[in-house]
Amino acid sequence: MSRSFDRRQFLIAAAVAPLATHFVAPNADTADERPTLVDAHLHCFAGKDDSRFPYHARAAYRPDESATPEHLLKCMDGAGVAYAIVVHPEPYQDDHRYLEHCLNVGGKRLKGTLLLFSDRPSSVERLPDLVKRLAVVSARIHAYAPDRLPPFGRPELRNYWKQATELGLAIQLHFEPRWAPGFEPLIKEFREARVIIDHMGRPLQGTPEEHAVVVRWSKFPNTIMKLSSLPSATTYPHRDIRPVIKQLTEAYGADRMIYGGGFDTKTTPDSYRAAFDRTRSFLDHLPPVDQAKILGETAVRLFGFKT
Repeated sequence: MSRSFDRRQFLIAAAVAPLATHFVAPNADTADERPTLVDAHLHCFAGKDDSRFPYHARAAYRPDESATPEHLLKCMDGAGVAYAIVVHPEPYQDDHRYLEHCLNVGGKRLKGTLLLFSDRPSSVERLPDLVKRLAVVSARIHAYAPDRLPPFGRPELRNYWKQATELGLAIQLHFEPRWAPGFEPLIKEFREARVIIDHMGRPLQGTPEEHAVVVRWSKFPNTIMKLSSLPSATTYPHRDIRPVIKQLTEAYGADRMIYGGGFDTKTTPDSYRAAFDRTRSFLDHLPPVDQAKILGETAVRLFGFKT
C-alpha cells in the first residue's frame, strides 16, 4: 500500500471520526501528569550564509540568522515539547530542500507543511514526489500580499486543492480576513480534506465583520483553527486578543483547535516553554482537559504522531 494512500485514508477517517477522541499523554503516569505538547507551527531557516540552501529569487523576506532543526530539537527537549510541524517558509518558495533537511534531522518528532503555487504549473508538478519522499501533512496557500494572491475562482486553484486532497494532505490557509470568501467554495466542495486556518485567520488585520466569516467556518466539520502568532496588546493595533480566542474556542471547540508558536532564531528552552504557558493563560476559561487538547493532544490525533 502506498504512503500517499495511507495518508489519504487517515485524513478521511479523521474527518468522519467522532471528534471527542482524547489522547493520554505519554507521561500521564508520572507525578505531574503533564499532557503532550505539540508546536503545530514553526519556521526553520538555514540563514543567509549557508550556500547549500539559498533563498529564492522571489523570496518575500530573507532572514539573516539561522533557526536550525538542531536548535529546535534542543529547545523542544528543554521545554518538554514532544512534536512539531515545520511550516516551509516563503524565503525558499517551492524549493523544499531545507524542509527535507529539517525532517531528516528531526526524525519522527517532526513533520512538515509544503508550500507550492497553484498558478505555477512547474510548482504543482512537484507535489506527488514531495508527498512520496517527505513526512508532510499539509500544503499551504497564502492570500496575504495583494500582489501574491492565489488564483481565486480559477481551475488552477481547484486542481491544486483537489490534487493535495487526493494525496492525503490537509489544506493550510494563511490569509487576511478580507480574502476568506475566496476559499469558502473549495472548503465546501472538498469536505473530506482537513482545512487548517493559520494564525486564527488574522483577526486583527481585518474588520470584525470580515473575520466573522472565519468564525462561521466552524460550521464546516473539516475546518481546524490554529492559535498561532498571538499578538501582544502592547503592539499595534493594541487590541486584546483574549476575547477573540474565547470566541474561537466557543465556535470550534478544543477537538478542532491546535497551537503553534514560540520558536525562532533566539528561542531558548525557557522561552519556548513560556510561550506555551502564555497561551495556556489565554485558555483559562476552559477546563484543563480542553487546554491539553489545544496545546498538543488534538495535533497528535490530527497529524498521526505516536504517543
